Amino acid sequence: MSYQVLARKYRPASFEDLEGQAHVLQALVNALDNERLHHAYLFTGTRGVGKTTIARILARCLNCEKGITSKPCGQCSSCVEITEGRSIDLIEVDAASRTGVDDMRELLDNVQYMPTVSRFKIYLIDEVHMLSKSSFNAMLKTLEEPPEHVKFLFATTDPKKLPITVLSRCLQFNLKNLSPEQIVRYLGTVLPREAIEFDESALWQLAHAADGSMRDALSLTDQAISFGNNEVRDAQVKEMLGSIDQSQVFDLLDAIAREDGAGLLEKISTQAEFSPDYVALLNDILAVLHRVAIAHAVPEAVDNAQGDKELVLTAADQISREHVQLLYQIGLIGQRDLPLAPMPRIGFEMVLLRMMSFAPEGSEGKKPEKIQRGGASAEITATASNQQKSAQEPVSKTVLEPVSKTVPETVPETVPKTVSASPIAGLLSAINGENVQPMTSEKDRIAETNPRQEAPTEALPVAPAFSPENWSSIIDMLALTGVTKTLAANCQLASTGNGRCLLKLGEHHASLWNASHESRIEQALTRLYGNEIKVAIEVGSTDVETPAQKTERRNDESQAQAIIDIEADQHVRELIDNFNGKLDPSSIAPLGRVGD
Repeated sequence: MSYQVLARKYRPASFEDLEGQAHVLQALVNALDNERLHHAYLFTGTRGVGKTTIARILARCLNCEKGITSKPCGQCSSCVEITEGRSIDLIEVDAASRTGVDDMRELLDNVQYMPTVSRFKIYLIDEVHMLSKSSFNAMLKTLEEPPEHVKFLFATTDPKKLPITVLSRCLQFNLKNLSPEQIVRYLGTVLPREAIEFDESALWQLAHAADGSMRDALSLTDQAISFGNNEVRDAQVKEMLGSIDQSQVFDLLDAIAREDGAGLLEKISTQAEFSPDYVALLNDILAVLHRVAIAHAVPEAVDNAQGDKELVLTAADQISREHVQLLYQIGLIGQRDLPLAPMPRIGFEMVLLRMMSFAPEGSEGKKPEKIQRGGASAEITATASNQQKSAQEPVSKTVLEPVSKTVPETVPETVPKTVSASPIAGLLSAINGENVQPMTSEKDRIAETNPRQEAPTEALPVAPAFSPENWSSIIDMLALTGVTKTLAANCQLASTGNGRCLLKLGEHHASLWNASHESRIEQALTRLYGNEIKVAIEVGSTDVETPAQKTERRNDESQAQAIIDIEADQHVRELIDNFNGKLDPSSIAPLGRVGD
């Protein structure tokens, strides 16, 4: 006997055998059991979700010799003939090959005649949207008022192409794409009946590749059985589909989380040998990040879709909630920009390097160990709390002493890390408001991992005494950028003492203030002076000139002086006199502006 493909061999013969589409089956079963039958049914949905299958089952329900029922016997001559495709009263038409009006008229010429042996004469028209406009017009009258012995069953993948006059004459059922869980469940019942051994993770791969289509899933399973010599195994299915091992996705995330740039590039280079689809690879990374985020929120909701549930849970313990959200957002933006890259690999590398380069504010202390593959007992993380700590000396002086020219021998744990000013800071604002910062500098990394190791002998500038009259000079030495720097420059340093300071912000600049900016100023001062400084910002009138006002005044003075110098220039005066010219003050700018 010739081999029959799985998609045909296991085509459901009853509603009970059908996987999914419960919303459609419930309506049909209730209508059949109560004999509330419409004369025209339209089934819509993408390929392979069961449109034609449901139509054929419905035809058996209508013409079963035991009566109209939602559970056809499958044994009477009518059921057998419909199953075998030789029922004389089931006229099955492929609209793609019979699109003309003459074909439709020929088809409808026999509508008036009673069925030969069955209860109803059923017209099953597949891909009905392919009919021409004239064909639809020819069938409208019959479709609206057909004889009682006629039923129309339509199936289409594109209902938008059907005239509204046809849609309004049909009961429309929209079939949904099947979920990977539904496909895996169904394949798990089919393969044992075929005596085929399989890995569950391989079924998940087939289900994802099928993209919601059960027919595609069964066809891929047929291919996997042949490829694997009557077995469906994980590694072989990966090779057949050209997909990467899921563990390699975790390797990439592992390198990102540990800031291992060399390891990250090495893993990308290894992947490049197989000419991967970098868009699909980035999608896989985003899918894993999504599941890690689920593990953070509801750990018990994590599925074993790729046979990697333990790895997902381990990654959730290693990467913070905020970091996962940031990585996901960077990946989404990278998806958008990937087609613009000079080469796909370059774009992919840049996305992953960007993921590695930034972390949410406050996440610096967490340095995860390598993701383990050993199961639930895998070692999770090593945090900064396990590193060597040193006591921090409280601040008690009114005027803080400046930091020495070399890095201290010990680094207090509470001192935040240096933020490197970078043009990429604007990207961070777009990604996550302003709640992210670049990763630590090499000097800070050395100090954190080994506090007693001497840092490179690079001289640091001497900070001025922490007092109100030095506020402008202090701001110039703080690692502040953007709105935070603007806010600080529009403040007056009103008072200092006991490790605290009060900044006054003018009322007309009050919109600049928020808690995150205050926190950044506090951290920058703490880094500069090597002691913790608490900052409070108070909105009110300023009684002295702020750094921003001082800069603006100096720029105005420079501009005025530049105009005076130009007007007094002998050559300029000669040009004006000889050519009856006029000096445009707006075109004059000093050679250097304060703050530029």
